[in-house]
Amino acid sequence: MRRDRDRRTLRPTRKDRKLNASLAETLSVALLVLVLAGAVVRPFGLPEAVTAVPAAALVVATGALSPAHALDEAERLGPVIGFLAAVLVLAQLCDDEGLFQACGAWMARTAAGRPRRLLGQVFLAASAITAVLSLDATVVLLTPVVFATAARLGARPKPHVYACTHLSNTASLLLPVSNLTNLLAFAASGLTFTRFAALMALPWLAAIAVEYAVFRRFFATDLDAGAQAPSGGDAPELPLFALVTVACTLAGFVVTSAVGVDPAWAALAGAAVLAVRALLRRRTTAKALLNAASVPFLAFVLALGIVVRAVVDNGLDTALGRLVPDGTGLAALFGLAVLAAVLANVINNLPAVLVLLPLTAGSGPGAVLAVLLGVNIGPNLTYAGSLATLLWRRIVHAHDTEVRLGEFTRLGLYAVPASLCAAVVALWASLAVIGGG
Repeated sequence: MRRDRDRRTLRPTRKDRKLNASLAETLSVALLVLVLAGAVVRPFGLPEAVTAVPAAALVVATGALSPAHALDEAERLGPVIGFLAAVLVLAQLCDDEGLFQACGAWMARTAAGRPRRLLGQVFLAASAITAVLSLDATVVLLTPVVFATAARLGARPKPHVYACTHLSNTASLLLPVSNLTNLLAFAASGLTFTRFAALMALPWLAAIAVEYAVFRRFFATDLDAGAQAPSGGDAPELPLFALVTVACTLAGFVVTSAVGVDPAWAALAGAAVLAVRALLRRRTTAKALLNAASVPFLAFVLALGIVVRAVVDNGLDTALGRLVPDGTGLAALFGLAVLAAVLANVINNLPAVLVLLPLTAGSGPGAVLAVLLGVNIGPNLTYAGSLATLLWRRIVHAHDTEVRLGEFTRLGLYAVPASLCAAVVALWASLAVIGGG
């Protein structure tokens, strides 16, 4: 009988198990908040990984997430992170080749001293660069060029610089390589590279068109201010080798996806071609290439994924599952996109997509792409909606330009609902015509 009492004492009661689950959920949520706060504030200028990596280790060490599930998440994110690293290096090498300087010269020349035309050129350039070289290239590399171009023309920089941050999010809808959220959604959707692009082409165009109309109206006073045509001078040489390499890399994405090979290999090949050329010409160094890969940011993405997995496993998936609409009709697509947009502004778009993809992947590619609309367009509403916006804000401050919260939010309130609605309707039409299979 004493042995039975000892066994009952050692066996956890139902109440204890509930308490343990509750503690795991509380710890996971608290660590996610801490990781996001560290990414937003970046105390002492430290990388985001300084907060995220210890948090990921803690959720595993405390049992909030099992080592097996942590390993599973790392294996799922591994190819995506490798892809991201290759694209970041590719974008930096294109900048070293002079691609962005040539783009700035083209914008200044074709704008002919007219700010409204310059806004159109910025929209074209930012949309293309975001789609092909990822949103990081637009935020980090194009934004300083836009500042310089506006100064060269004597135009007010605000409309054009704001366009960089909005398009780094909105214009990242087109290709799987355009955004880290796209890479995650692409892996979950089961689509080929070309079908993904075909389904997202119309939503991409619709969202950009609405953004452009909103910008022309919202910044009418700044765009009506005077500017001047650029003075004559030698235009920078167009880096044909870099352009051809990027074109071949895009073709490689299509081919590898069609034959069942991870497109990350195509990205790696493109980056390697430019890297070898730059090293042989002594235009870069191994250290510079490593810096371009942004290893601390890659570690942050991996650690964030593990922390989010802990939050999902400890109850968030059940709570959100009640809010996720069924099907891929127009109403369901709207519901998914709005839910994703709201969640992106509450916990940032990267955690939002990590949370929502497992809940929607079973409903088919249409549901996954609707989530993508929300997490890519929605972050234009608040500073904290995406890491790209936070990075853009630091770059703008470095150029001694003020970003007012009220103005940023008002612009988002005009642009986000309208562009999100247009994109959802366009996605619904694309699914009806092309099909999501």
